[in-house]
Amino acid sequence: MLLALGAVYVVAGKLGLRLAFVHASATGVWAPTGIALAAFLILGYDVWPAILCGAFLVNATTAGSVATSLGISLGNTLEGLVGAYLVNRFAGGRRAFTRARDALRFAILAALLSTMVSATIGVTTLSVAGFAEWGRYGSIWVTWWLGDAVGALLVAPALLLWSADHRLRWRRRQALEAAALLACVVVVGVLVFSGTFSWARRSYPLEFLCMPLLIWAAFRFGPREVATAMVVLSVIAISGTLNGFGPFIRDSENESILLLQAFTGVTAVISMALAVLVSEHAHVAEQLRRLAVSDPLTGLANYRELIEVVEREIKRCQRTGRSFAMLFLDLDGLKKINDRHGHLVGSRALCRVADAMRASSRVVDTGVRFGGDEFALVLPETAEAAAWQVATRITERVKADGEQPKLTVSAGVAIYPRDGDTVEALLSVADRLLYEAKVHAHGKSAHRA
Repeated sequence: MLLALGAVYVVAGKLGLRLAFVHASATGVWAPTGIALAAFLILGYDVWPAILCGAFLVNATTAGSVATSLGISLGNTLEGLVGAYLVNRFAGGRRAFTRARDALRFAILAALLSTMVSATIGVTTLSVAGFAEWGRYGSIWVTWWLGDAVGALLVAPALLLWSADHRLRWRRRQALEAAALLACVVVVGVLVFSGTFSWARRSYPLEFLCMPLLIWAAFRFGPREVATAMVVLSVIAISGTLNGFGPFIRDSENESILLLQAFTGVTAVISMALAVLVSEHAHVAEQLRRLAVSDPLTGLANYRELIEVVEREIKRCQRTGRSFAMLFLDLDGLKKINDRHGHLVGSRALCRVADAMRASSRVVDTGVRFGGDEFALVLPETAEAAAWQVATRITERVKADGEQPKLTVSAGVAIYPRDGDTVEALLSVADRLLYEAKVHAHGKSAHRA
């Protein structure tokens, strides 16, 4: 792992130094900062030897001496360690892109502040050793710092987000939309930065054509896809700018790259903050929806969700002709448990029944607590005999769960459409079943409807 990390760092570093125009050791494009920061956040601080060795190998093969290469590599490593510590301490660590405020803190702490460590140590080391002119200290430092900062803003988020969840849970329609988004990013990037068309060779602010695509990615997908789109755009933009095309062309190559990187960095911060805000809003909305349709004590669905589930099952049954079953359960003697053992034990008793329901049912089944001590289990495409088998498993599991006090439950089964063809009719049957089950709760089997 360390060897692979060091090798990736060296390759990225050598590619970045090919764009070193102001000084052989200072480039406006430095992806290794993002690689090192992501490595420290994902793998831990113990990977520092790989970063140190990789940085030393990159710098030892450029201008300077062994001493300056060692100083620069120490600065590169310390930069990543400081950035990772600050992000872990103040910005949520690996989960920095789940909340907007943490994403902004990441940009400030990891990209703007910690990158000053490497720039300051590196440029000072070169200047003291005589490999850089003190009169050019400022220009070299700005180039060094901006390259590191944008590397942290572009590369680290993409690596963090893909490492957190590399699976693609897209449906076919979403996959097609993602492909269309990627195609548009590439096409617009080429149009803006390649100089393919004569109007694109002029100094028009065409770079803002990229913003609608990033907004699209933010609203329709999420931070991971926005970070990926930014990396793709950055590669296209750097290539076009180096070839003399795009809106950031100036008299010198270094100035052109710095202007491009400044735009890229600002765009990355804005687009990622927007994506995180959208994702955070969607997460809060989903939590509110779950709270609205779930029982806070047991985690089962509540009465509102029961109505919606039964209505969906009725419509499905009307299409397919396959009936479904509703299993009704009632915890016997809940009031006595509360009076004798206290309400905490009574609440735990309800949770024990809910646990037994979850352990005895399928993924497609829906468990519901729709009253104080009343439960239901919606069983799609289930006959009466199979429903009673589920009821037996639940009652036996409740009796044998090993906790005190011992619990018993009464059960009843209703079948759609035999016992009712509407939600109201089925629930009316449920009331009767539970009443009859209560009557027979002590030593008698549950009455079947």
